Amino acid sequence: MSNASITTPVRTGPSVNRGRSKQDYGTPWEFIHAVEKRFGPIVWDLAAHAGNAKHANFYSTVENTLIQPWAKAHPTGNLWLNPEFSDIAPYAQKCALESASRHGFIFLLTPASIGTDWFASHVNRKALVLGLSPRMTFEGTTDPYPKDLSLSVFGYGLHGFDTWRWK
Repeated sequence: MSNASITTPVRTGPSVNRGRSKQDYGTPWEFIHAVEKRFGPIVWDLAAHAGNAKHANFYSTVENTLIQPWAKAHPTGNLWLNPEFSDIAPYAQKCALESASRHGFIFLLTPASIGTDWFASHVNRKALVLGLSPRMTFEGTTDPYPKDLSLSVFGYGLHGFDTWRWK
């Protein structure tokens, strides 16, 4: 067998640009309204900028949400977090830690990656995980996100799995 007959598969899809793709797409308002209808109003967006914030109050990248004392600064009310999908672990860890000492929910929107280390360490048995249907089309895009998403709801000792047809 010659080397000429061996072909390398062409990689396509999200894994090709892992960590290098645009990371700040806004969550569609339709989904935010569905979350607020089910769980109550959001009082702070934990990682945003003026172009994608889901509340007038938000932490920008300059303020670095990961060093902010969420529970101390926001002891009550629901907090929203749509983090960069390139490195979810520190955000998931902070959600689990901060939710234990506050009143209100912390919502974490991520790919439904239940086989990852960050999920096993920081989400499983620490949050109510809702598999979302239908797939979501983020602001600034025309096609739905190519993977399933989940909303992890931290707070009040909730945990488990369910699906949510949010639309």
